[in-house]
Amino acid sequence: MNKLLLTKTIQVLLLVILTSTILYLGRPFLVPIALAGLLSMMFLPLSAWLEKKGFNRGLSSLACILVLIVSIGGVITLLSWQMTRIAEDLSQIKVVATERTEQVSLYFSEKMGFSREAQEQMVKENQSSGAGGAAMVGASILGGFLGGLVTFILAVVYIFMILYYRSHFKKFILQLVPATEKAETTRIITEASLVGQKYVSGMGLMIVMLWVLYSIGFSIVGVKNAVFFAILCGILEIVPYVGNLTGTVITLLMVVAQGGGSNIMIGVIITYGLVQFFQNNVLTPLIVGSEVNINPVFTIMALLAGELVWGIPGMIMGIPLLGMLKIICDHIEPLKPYGFLLGSAGPKTAKKGFMEKVKGWFKK
Repeated sequence: MNKLLLTKTIQVLLLVILTSTILYLGRPFLVPIALAGLLSMMFLPLSAWLEKKGFNRGLSSLACILVLIVSIGGVITLLSWQMTRIAEDLSQIKVVATERTEQVSLYFSEKMGFSREAQEQMVKENQSSGAGGAAMVGASILGGFLGGLVTFILAVVYIFMILYYRSHFKKFILQLVPATEKAETTRIITEASLVGQKYVSGMGLMIVMLWVLYSIGFSIVGVKNAVFFAILCGILEIVPYVGNLTGTVITLLMVVAQGGGSNIMIGVIITYGLVQFFQNNVLTPLIVGSEVNINPVFTIMALLAGELVWGIPGMIMGIPLLGMLKIICDHIEPLKPYGFLLGSAGPKTAKKGFMEKVKGWFKK
């Protein structure tokens, strides 16, 4: 019995290692396909609705692509408009940033005994050593942009193909299983696609609502160009846990650079806390739902593993892909223990609290 368990454990570990290696080495090939698959699930209801209205599958798939491009173009236009407003205040930001730098330098000189001469010498050394580094950073940013653009173009092509040939792909999967398991396989496909669809579309809707909430909050506390920073915090939400915190930190730094006082900084922090409370207790359960029912431990592990294997795209897609994997494990008998392990451990019969009642009111 122990020998059998050891053999099974070794097989699982080898499978994990082999899968991780394939995912890492195949990143340029697999990332556009995975991204296209998730986005295709989001556009599936729209494509089906258009087909019911008389559009053929090619036109409905093309319409979904146009909706995606127009949506992304609209966000970029809005960001560009807001960045133009920030650029108008750039001279003032430089003056304030210089003053803040002088204050920090004075603090180090008076409180910590770090003389101005030593600070200036350190800055000169960093500038001389960082000249080549700046060029490398610029090249890296340019390479990342071009790589992201290629990935997006490939993903757009794959989205069209997946939507157009989705029936063909489904029939292929059903041909791989015995006739007695076709119904269960169809159920797995439906539920797995529903998880991806619910997560991606829900995340998009939640980002829009975060734009509104952050815009209201930042405007109330007096943040300049509040809409820009609200959009930034909302967009960064696509990277769970890390994104919204990063957006708030950037907002705080810009408040300091723009000459904002401590009261504005405290207001930004309070806004972040209130929005996160509302998001976690109302928006996420209401919009995204409980379909992606993953244990928090494995949620964090999915983010870390996704970043390690696929970088930022891996962090974005890690949670929905893990949710789809859980659905597959839940419906295949030998894999059910792993589905249980990935799932949330909370009791299902827990007494409903106030926030649960509020969610119920919204759902009604």
